[in-house]
Amino acid sequence: MNQLGDLDVSRETIERLKIYEAMLHKWNAKINLVAKSTLLDVWTRHILDSAQLFSIPDHPIEHWADLGSGGGFPGLVIAILAADQKSPSQVTLVESDSRKCTFLRSVLRETGAVAKVVSERIEEISALNADVVSARALADLTTLFSLAHPHVRPGGLMLFSKGEKWKTEVQEAQTKWQFIQRVVKSKTSDGPVILCATGVVRV
Repeated sequence: MNQLGDLDVSRETIERLKIYEAMLHKWNAKINLVAKSTLLDVWTRHILDSAQLFSIPDHPIEHWADLGSGGGFPGLVIAILAADQKSPSQVTLVESDSRKCTFLRSVLRETGAVAKVVSERIEEISALNADVVSARALADLTTLFSLAHPHVRPGGLMLFSKGEKWKTEVQEAQTKWQFIQRVVKSKTSDGPVILCATGVVRV
């Protein structure tokens, strides 16, 4: 077994992630999937940063939905880990940009990971009823709650990767939303956190 952050994963999973990394480098020249400045450290900045979300919820998980998946972080990493860990049973990647969806489907095909790619705007899709809803670098917290709320099942968990200004975003969100939060410090950089929210309802 190999270590991926706190996770023990198979050699096959590491190989899948390496395939993903190589494809990201290749495709990023044509499609802006991640900031060019982060390509020198894809493993830490994107793969490990996404993988740390996997261990936060209790497993097994039935359905994990990732909103605004873009280049696949964290959703595609979750799907690759799911192939190894047998949880979540279902992964949905929501991305409105058709070119990015083509990339996501290509990585799924090349790695053998399984996920459903939904090429539509988040606001226009039917309720996903997911156990976990995640998003990374998508919007401010108030907007994220508006986007995610229709898609998380009652009692479900929202996981949002947030930067150093997360406290300000929480204060702003509390004027429109009521929620229970737990803050997990990022293991890949100082300052950013993963905001874990449950019981999210409009004020």
